[in-house]
Amino acid sequence: MSDVHKIIDDLVKSNHVVLFMKGSAQFPMCGFSGRAIQLLKASGATEIKTFNVLENEAVRQGIKEYANWPTIPQLYVNGEFVGGSDIMTEMYEAGELQQLVAPTA
Repeated sequence: MSDVHKIIDDLVKSNHVVLFMKGSAQFPMCGFSGRAIQLLKASGATEIKTFNVLENEAVRQGIKEYANWPTIPQLYVNGEFVGGSDIMTEMYEAGELQQLVAPTA
């Protein structure tokens, strides 16, 4: 496992909800990342760990390889890859995202 994949792996596995995105939760730098944050907040996620891929080119490329998913944002919950903003939208509309990101006791 490369150093970049180890960094990603540690982030994903040590946080309940992780979103690799462009920008931050407070200032998303693309519409898809902004939509992803809105969906997570609307779903009741309280502790969202975000990683701004624009600040680290190695992670920006490495995350695409890590999940074998070509686009950003990428959502991980409980160490598992969920998908991008399109999948998050579908899950939200079906009520699945809310159950997935609910705070754990």
